[in-house]
Amino acid sequence: MNNFYEFTNRRKKRFFLDWSVTWQLIFINVLLFILIKIFVWTNIFAIEYVALNSSLLFEKYYFWTLLTSMFAHLEIWHLLANMFSLFFIGKFVERLIGRKRFFWLYILSGLFAGIFYAGLSYFFGSGIILERIFSSPDTYALGASGAIFSLLGLLAVLTPKNKVSLIAGPLIAIILYAILTAILPSSGIFTVLGFLINLYIILSLFFMFSFNPRLMKLALPINMNFSVIPFVAIVPLIIIGIFVPLPIGNTAHLGGLILGLIYGLILKKRFPKKVKYINSRFS
Repeated sequence: MNNFYEFTNRRKKRFFLDWSVTWQLIFINVLLFILIKIFVWTNIFAIEYVALNSSLLFEKYYFWTLLTSMFAHLEIWHLLANMFSLFFIGKFVERLIGRKRFFWLYILSGLFAGIFYAGLSYFFGSGIILERIFSSPDTYALGASGAIFSLLGLLAVLTPKNKVSLIAGPLIAIILYAILTAILPSSGIFTVLGFLINLYIILSLFFMFSFNPRLMKLALPINMNFSVIPFVAIVPLIIIGIFVPLPIGNTAHLGGLILGLIYGLILKKRFPKKVKYINSRFS
């Protein structure tokens, strides 16, 4: 009987550890999303203790927010979009480079993306144009996308010809909403419009999961090589952001992308035969 209890307790302890790193990261993001919602709603603490703010980071030394912000989300569509990307891209990268390398790449690139974003924001984010490019030092930033972009950067080096679908629909919806709110006077219609856009983003993700060709087309997927997609997902948004303020941390994405590219080049140099095989296998 004692042996049985020892076995079940051991299995319980290993339950989370037996998951893939990708699923562990998704679980932590979802759990923190729920906790943040509960704590913010009940006024236990303010979002400033979780989100990354360059002024608080450099002036009050909120260093822990570099870590908490990369697992934190406030909006359900933001969480679903990032977890959808992490599920598909993360599983692929984890199989390519292994659990340990994948885990440390994700964590270190997320931290680097936060430092990269906060540094540019704090030192260069003053003035209308520069604020739109680098974000204001008083802006709060959170989300897993900086770390996810490092995975795209890695794949741009290891499997540059492998194709993936960029879901353009949600990005277009966010840009259109930002443009309308910038050029039109404040109105109650934006509440309805914001709800519809959030609904469309959420539905777009489920459309892609359905694998139904007709439904998938509604999300406006665009097939392109991994070597192209990171830059397509960053450069146009930086240019648009100069004219219209967008709720997107482009510099964090860029920071994650840079680290992913560097690590991809390191692996390519250290394991040329393996990388050549992977490249030929997924092209």
